[in-house]
Amino acid sequence: MIDIEYLLFLQNFRNSINDAWTPFMNAVSSFGVHYIVLLPVFVYWCLNKKSGYFTLFGLTISWTINALIKLTCCIYRPWVRDARIIPANDAINHAGGYSFPSGHTMMATPVYGGMAVYSRKIKWLSIIFVLAIFLTMFSRNYLGVHTPQDVCVGFILGILSLYISSKLINFLENNPKKENLTLIILFIIGAASLIYVNVKPYPMDYVDGKLLVDPVKMTEDAFGDIGGFLALIIAYYIERNYIKFKETGLNFKGIILNVIGLLILSWLIYSLKPIMVGMFGNHWGLLVRRVIIMFFIVVIWPFVIKLSSKK
Repeated sequence: MIDIEYLLFLQNFRNSINDAWTPFMNAVSSFGVHYIVLLPVFVYWCLNKKSGYFTLFGLTISWTINALIKLTCCIYRPWVRDARIIPANDAINHAGGYSFPSGHTMMATPVYGGMAVYSRKIKWLSIIFVLAIFLTMFSRNYLGVHTPQDVCVGFILGILSLYISSKLINFLENNPKKENLTLIILFIIGAASLIYVNVKPYPMDYVDGKLLVDPVKMTEDAFGDIGGFLALIIAYYIERNYIKFKETGLNFKGIILNVIGLLILSWLIYSLKPIMVGMFGNHWGLLVRRVIIMFFIVVIWPFVIKLSSKK
């Protein structure tokens, strides 16, 4: 198949240069999962609240769509389809579960895409953000953990998520009397998605006595992803009705506040998972982790910003 041949071509190139590019590609992929959210958060706190919401909703919608499609299609990774595919270094350790569509791509596209839309008046910066999307897509192929169709469909769905987010934000802004009903409908959709991924049947294929993909692990990740979407809906309502903060702007005090907030957020992203999993188990622990992170982004730190502005 052409997709496998393409991955083998990249694998041979990777081996021919002794994995010289692999650390960089791993870093591109890793940032796209763990810390990419810092970009729209900075915009939300400091520069443009609406643009921040636009990108955050795009990201969480993308999380939900990715979980639903991934756990519906249940397509195995490239190395399961063809044993000749050997992922780079430890990339396989961070690429468990099903393959289609690419989760990394579906995170990078709405975030970098949202940043490209926000910075469109600064053409060179907007171009960099667009290139970052394609670099993330390529890194997943280069590392041997996704096929071209995984990343291409992920890109299309990421763009779709941004489009839905744009329509949603504009609708909520132009129809304030329908805001509560709209948020309730969104929450019901998210809750139904959570139930769906938890109760649907999954393939239980074994090779040499080992389960190819553990559906329990996949539903754990889905709980976190869909939980982030549900949390944003609630946090958005609280912020819009009770916090009502204003962006700090690019001034000394605002930058200091944002740097402190981003450092705390980075710690939460890095450290909260084992704590919450230890307290609530894998499924609910990952969901609670995303809820805490989203509430910190949308409600808690904006409340700190508001208090600071009063002083």
